[in-house]
Amino acid sequence: MIIVIPAYQPDEKLTGVVDTLISKTNFPIVIVDDGSQADCQPLFAALSEKDQVTVLHHEVNRGKGAAMKTAFQYVYDYCPDAEGVITVDADGQHLPDDVLRVAETFRAHRDALVTGSRRFTGNVPFKSRAGNAITRFVFAISTGVKLYDTQTGLRAFSRENIPRMISLKGDRYEYEISQLLYCCRELIPIVEVPIETVYIEDNASSHFRALRDGWRIYKMILMFVSSSLLSFLLEYIIFLFLIWLTKSWSQTSSIFFSTAVSRVLSSIFNYLYNKRLVFEAANKTSFLRYTVLALFIFGCHYGLLYLFTVLCGIPEWISYAIVQLIVYPMSFVLQRKFVFVKEK
Repeated sequence: MIIVIPAYQPDEKLTGVVDTLISKTNFPIVIVDDGSQADCQPLFAALSEKDQVTVLHHEVNRGKGAAMKTAFQYVYDYCPDAEGVITVDADGQHLPDDVLRVAETFRAHRDALVTGSRRFTGNVPFKSRAGNAITRFVFAISTGVKLYDTQTGLRAFSRENIPRMISLKGDRYEYEISQLLYCCRELIPIVEVPIETVYIEDNASSHFRALRDGWRIYKMILMFVSSSLLSFLLEYIIFLFLIWLTKSWSQTSSIFFSTAVSRVLSSIFNYLYNKRLVFEAANKTSFLRYTVLALFIFGCHYGLLYLFTVLCGIPEWISYAIVQLIVYPMSFVLQRKFVFVKEK
């Protein structure tokens, strides 16, 4: 295994991390200096003199994700015998014993992404505890995969997965979410290993910026479910237009026609978008499966709409929005589990 440590403006904690890893493991260590300032260069120079350590440099700061990709490329090109890589943060949050436990778990699950999962017990800064709780909830709703720690930097995966990990979107903190979304999409198991929760000086050395980097993370998740959001808006606009166009018809006929046409058009868009950009599935029967699902969803959609509008007297524009909020999450989950599944 190769240990990868991305570092930007590190202090002596990085030296402590490297020394303890060397004392407890025989793993080679690749450190990436992500454009740190001149006063950090003596530290990197001293680390590069250690037998197990290789230090790579970025001329300018490119982000944590970009630093990891640089290290992954180095491992893939120059370490052909490596089983895989373990990413470790530079600020001392990951204890050597936890790194070893992640490595041992990886050897038992070579096809998986193994993550060191913090339980956020003890003296944890509020913003870290709250941030992970919110991201954990949004991630579970969006992907159907429940993880306790979506933001851990302690991870391990095989050498075979390196090329795909390099090609993933994201160069900063959002890259780690991109890894998890890739595993969800490709049905790669994610195995969590409980680790100690360590925050030094209330995580003061972290370069994470809540607004800027938080937006990048949530933007990745929103892209994963963007097809449903866009299809939702497209279908809603078409439905409202057709309801207006057929206002002289009977209410039942108008609702049925408007629902059918808007569902057909949005379903075509939704299928093509999901097949190419979200699930990237190569399932030869996906169109047939999607057609069956679309008919089922249409039945649910029209039945609920008829209940709300004709039987309960709720205006069409309100009823349709309510039905959409019920139907689209169900449709997304069923597409992931039934339509866009990988062929073995």
